Amino acid sequence: MDALKELLDVTRTMKIVKYKENPILSAADVPYESVQTYNAGITKYRGRYVMAFRNDYNRKKEDFEKGYKPAKINIGLAFSDDGIKWHVERKPCFELKTDDILYAYDPRLTVIDDRCYMCFAVGTLHGVRAGIAVTDDFSKFEILSMSVPDNRNMVLFPEKINGKFIRLERPFPVYGRREKEAFDIWISDSPDAAYWGNHKLLLGAESVAFSNSKIGPAAPPVKTAKGWLTTFHAVYKVERELYAWHKDWHKVYFGGLMLLDLEDPSKIIGICKYPILAPELPYELVGMRGEVIFPGGMILEDSGEVKIYYGSADTVECLATADVDDLIKACLE
Repeated sequence: MDALKELLDVTRTMKIVKYKENPILSAADVPYESVQTYNAGITKYRGRYVMAFRNDYNRKKEDFEKGYKPAKINIGLAFSDDGIKWHVERKPCFELKTDDILYAYDPRLTVIDDRCYMCFAVGTLHGVRAGIAVTDDFSKFEILSMSVPDNRNMVLFPEKINGKFIRLERPFPVYGRREKEAFDIWISDSPDAAYWGNHKLLLGAESVAFSNSKIGPAAPPVKTAKGWLTTFHAVYKVERELYAWHKDWHKVYFGGLMLLDLEDPSKIIGICKYPILAPELPYELVGMRGEVIFPGGMILEDSGEVKIYYGSADTVECLATADVDDLIKACLE
């Protein structure tokens, strides 16, 4: 607990401001069945801010008293003129279901060569997969790639490097690690976003001071003059039971930050020693799973302001802002 308190104390001193009117999106904003709206992918595309958000429905808090009940899930769509106030479209934009696939969730959006790519996780009867789709209008998606189990939290870099797509990912090597949940961030490349190879470990969970469990990609990287500004999530397990709709919840989720080399993003230039985002406000502490912060979108404005969008308590979507120079400095120090 002392180590966790120190992390929270240092995080409070960082120059990152949480939007005073958070959350920016909740189930009440959705014009169809919704209980939780979170873990959104957000980008700028053709002059507008666009958000693809995870929408959980067919679930009640009371259901957990009878045991855990998986929700039904689709991916909703919203647009904004300022990145703060959002208009949700009248129906979901993406949903997957087959004899094996249960649902798609946790979307991440990246614009490459004027096309919008969406990474997403896929719940199946045979493990968690990750997919990549591309769209030009958000009404039709072409699925380019589906991983084997177990892999998720994939994000794409917003431009090709040496002619190749680059992605970050988080596989689940349950039998390959002595710790039950010590998962890491990997990097790979592709000539066409369909076939991926050259997989390489980017960051091990043991290298993150504010994780005693797993880490994984968060928002797609943002290009700066000093390197690729890259968020990740990190999990710190505690002994005390945290607020949740179900029993036995002991995981605190932080937002972390690192800087990757522009020409070779498999090289880490610097990493912030402390979380840039930590759960401490009511909407972050209480929800379906309390004390969870999960960045899913990051936008660098022309002014130098960075908008960081994050899911909160697995229930709502929130916003924080910072100056890009302060974030870079935090990584290099």
